[in-house]
Amino acid sequence: MKIIGISGWSGNGKTTLLERLIPSLMSKGYSVSTLKHAHHHFDIDKPGKDSFRHREAGATEVLISSSNRWALMHENRDGQEADMVSLIAQMTPVDILLVEGFKSENFPKIEVWREESDAPPLHLNDDTVVAVATDSDTLKTDLPLLDLNDEAAVAEFIIQKFMTRA
Repeated sequence: MKIIGISGWSGNGKTTLLERLIPSLMSKGYSVSTLKHAHHHFDIDKPGKDSFRHREAGATEVLISSSNRWALMHENRDGQEADMVSLIAQMTPVDILLVEGFKSENFPKIEVWREESDAPPLHLNDDTVVAVATDSDTLKTDLPLLDLNDEAAVAEFIIQKFMTRA
């Protein structure tokens, strides 16, 4: 499983790029999954529902299943956030795992950067960034520059860089 990060500061377009990149890679025959890091408290469950009540009662894990999907919710009752390697171990292997967030982890990343964000580019202090997807024509870097608005070009970069064997 090739693990590739889509990294950058909040508001630069990571999720928008992923929404377009996933079907582009899948149309080329690759299986794709995503792992998303949230910096804030989140809940995918709804108060009052059975699964919510099971968690509230103290269950460490609740798996809910239907004919359409299943979801496993694991409570970090000790307050320790799971590390990326542990989370990936819970996932079914695919060709490409796109990771949004986890920007301080050591794995190859494509940085999403917009000039109007006024945030400094991450690649200046992160040698795990292998390319920058941007809509800026003023960014100066030795890294490959990818058109943020051309998901097919980003997909082709990923295929050439990570999926082709020499």
